[in-house]
Amino acid sequence: MARSSVSLRLTLAIAVLALLPVLGGWWAWKGWGPLQQEATVLVKKGTSINQVADQLEREGVIRSASLFKLWARARKLQLIRGEYTFKSRASLSDVTGKLRRVEIHYTLVSIPEGAHAWAVQRRLKDFVPEQVFWILWKSRRLARAAGFERAETLEGLAAPATYRLHHAMEPEEVMLMLVEAFHNQVRPKLEGGVLPPYETLVLASLVEKETKLPEEQPRVAGVYKRRLALGMRLQCDPTSLYARWLLGDLRFTAPLVADIRRSHRFNTYAVSGLPPTPIAIPSASAIEAAKAPLGGKDLYFVATGKGGHTFAPSLKDHNRNVGEYRKEIIRQRKTIHG
Repeated sequence: MARSSVSLRLTLAIAVLALLPVLGGWWAWKGWGPLQQEATVLVKKGTSINQVADQLEREGVIRSASLFKLWARARKLQLIRGEYTFKSRASLSDVTGKLRRVEIHYTLVSIPEGAHAWAVQRRLKDFVPEQVFWILWKSRRLARAAGFERAETLEGLAAPATYRLHHAMEPEEVMLMLVEAFHNQVRPKLEGGVLPPYETLVLASLVEKETKLPEEQPRVAGVYKRRLALGMRLQCDPTSLYARWLLGDLRFTAPLVADIRRSHRFNTYAVSGLPPTPIAIPSASAIEAAKAPLGGKDLYFVATGKGGHTFAPSLKDHNRNVGEYRKEIIRQRKTIHG
């Protein structure tokens, strides 16, 4: 009886000892990891299995780089560069699973219609360092990818859209994404207008910045097209602001007298013809307006103060409309201030 009891205990001990490596392996694989709080790890292009294993251990995501390497080689893991987010206490199984399934964490960045260079730069600042952005902004290679190799800058050459970005992307890759979207989605729509494609884009950007109302945009484009045909200066307020910003004065206010009088190649109060580049990203409706400007005799327009514009064929009529606009602004101020 005593011998039987000893034998049983010995058998159980042997079984437990045999299970310990199994249990230890299970815990190493499925048990809580060392990570104290959610963390993001960037897997850059060209990163090796050894490098990412050491990085994960160094940043406290996993306990054992060696175990990770054994698993990765056994499963022939193909690393896909990206931004990976791991929750606190993520197990080694959780970590390797995310990498195997390529569960990249993306940030949605919207580039809206009407955005100009400085607005685009601010929206991309977490992905493209400011100095790098302005270098890439003048890249001929990127302009070529957009479909306009001779464009001075990428102004107007980004498609208005929401982009899925991650921090493992290279800055040039981010910018390339924007111009390739333009090439595929916008560039074909510039064909078939009354002006060549790039000039259509430039005119559309002026129209976009003058009015957001789709019903007014063909009429504004018509005014500018007639002025171009007559050799009149376009006198587009937004171009005077763009000239100000190019000179480093980034006050985003209404044009001042100094802006309108400034001698600058982008200021259409100072020079004839279209500006050298677009001044913003035009909407689809602005592009359509620039392709087919509305006919008529109007050569002037001024804001009504109520959200739209009043058009006129003569300077006399225009001056009267300007007077009405000023009266409306005075009336609104009196209403606000009692």
